[in-house]
Amino acid sequence: MNASVLSAPKFRSGQKVEFIGGEGIIKNYRPQSGSWVYLLEMPMGLEPEMGRVGYETMIWLYEVDIYSPLNNFSQHKMLNHEQKMPFLEVAKARRYDKNTNN
Repeated sequence: MNASVLSAPKFRSGQKVEFIGGEGIIKNYRPQSGSWVYLLEMPMGLEPEMGRVGYETMIWLYEVDIYSPLNNFSQHKMLNHEQKMPFLEVAKARRYDKNTNN
């Protein structure tokens, strides 16, 4: 018998999240294929001419496709110079080490 351990879900019901296509609120979640999938409700735009047909503003997404807008390093944000400084210093130190060891 194989037992697999599934980590706790990253997001909770009612939490506002973002994804590449927009933003939404977690309505439900469930385990699937060793990960979590989340039912997101997106804000409804203007009503189309033909009217609403149902839950066209809801979508199931995998956990890897979702991120929190409160995350400092969101996928859509660029690092400013101060945020890059620690990385630049490490890169300079590595170059210095390579040059002195030759």
